[in-house]
Amino acid sequence: MNIAPTNENLAVCAPEPTPTPTWTPAVGDHENLPVNCVNWYEAYAFCIWDGGFLASEAEWEYAAAGGSQQREYPWGSAAPGSANAYAIYGDFYPGRMIDAGTPRLAPVGSAPMGAGVWGQLDLAGNVWEWVLDWVDRPYVDPCVNCAFVPSSPPNLGTDAGAAPARAFRGGSAYDIIKTLEPTWRGWNTPTDRRSGVGFRCARAP
Repeated sequence: MNIAPTNENLAVCAPEPTPTPTWTPAVGDHENLPVNCVNWYEAYAFCIWDGGFLASEAEWEYAAAGGSQQREYPWGSAAPGSANAYAIYGDFYPGRMIDAGTPRLAPVGSAPMGAGVWGQLDLAGNVWEWVLDWVDRPYVDPCVNCAFVPSSPPNLGTDAGAAPARAFRGGSAYDIIKTLEPTWRGWNTPTDRRSGVGFRCARAP
């Protein structure tokens, strides 16, 4: 079954470079961290349960780029630097020591200068965010208010282990500066669980 957010499943995910799940079955020190180790199906189902939806790539990028402003980063053009003021990325976060059970992620909202044009935080860095679309190479063009959700998704060959893949956006605490740009895309098979991948639920304005 693709939707199985059990304690056991949420505690096992692919290392980046060390597996660091944020879910704990009891209240603890991780309550303000972004959830990770969630597959695409669970992210999609949770957003529906919570009264929202998983944003399409077009919707996510529109928010991250500031709509018609087409920003270089969600906050503008300032370089993010290494002080964690704009984004948590590149292993600069001071809590990044690799200890058993210690995530190298920051609490949600830890980079206040990185707010997008409509006030959203963490659109870049900390954890990648699953989006609705299957991955198409290249992007669907033209694309106006669209999502790439064909009934038979394309096979990406060796790019995704010879299997169709879903996209995620925004970069993570483990990744390089380039991944913070709104146009940058990551992807993996929708059943995949990773330390650096979480999600965000969108809502109609």
